Amino acid sequence: MDFDQGFDLFSIMEIIFPIFFILVAGIILFVIFRGIKEWSYNNQQPRLNVEAVVVSKRTNVSGGGPDHHSSTWYYVTFQVESGDRMEFTVNGREYGQLAEGDAGELQFQGTRYLGFVRQQAQI
Repeated sequence: MDFDQGFDLFSIMEIIFPIFFILVAGIILFVIFRGIKEWSYNNQQPRLNVEAVVVSKRTNVSGGGPDHHSSTWYYVTFQVESGDRMEFTVNGREYGQLAEGDAGELQFQGTRYLGFVRQQAQI
């Protein structure tokens, strides 16, 4: 059997590699574009302060395992006076300081969480 006939791996790679490269570059550009679009949208929104209650908290952990790094994202859901619920990504410190049932003033701009000032319980 001659090497010029049949399955040629190198000629297939000449086709697959550029397609794979373009696909990965497209995904990266899409993620960057989407992030810039959300950042711009948030900057155009007014900063709002509304009365709200913390109704739930959750985390999302990815990665991890033996000798591997893990990442944790923290989310808090607030319910405002109108009954609407909004979920925001918060940092670990904010997540730890908030408890379900906390009432106070939620500060946000578009989808960007700015802070939560808890009301002191009346004794």
